[in-house]
Amino acid sequence: QVQLVESGGGLAQPGGSLRLSCAASGFTFGYYTMSWYRQAPGKERELVASIGTDSGNTNYADSVKGRFTISRDNAKNTVYLQMNSLKPEDTAVYYCKARVRGWDCWGQGTQVTVSS
Repeated sequence: QVQLVESGGGLAQPGGSLRLSCAASGFTFGYYTMSWYRQAPGKERELVASIGTDSGNTNYADSVKGRFTISRDNAKNTVYLQMNSLKPEDTAVYYCKARVRGWDCWGQGTQVTVSS
């Protein structure tokens, strides 16, 4: 079955950096667009970034443009989210998502907290 396992979250200071990873299994990773979402307390889940199958097509939420970078390694079945210049408003649970055969598949999420 499809499995997505996020890692790399934690506590960062404002202006700091974190790198999230999402290890995928159970489907042909290289065939599918991958996305990162986040959900802050009391807010709806929102799209942060997405990346096409060959890494040539990336999209970002306006709030993270210029600070976050999504990438993928199809040989390792892994998608990454490099987060720089972190702000307190980036605090959220971050989720990896793949839409596989018409189904939205989610990881368990990883907590990112930005605080001094």
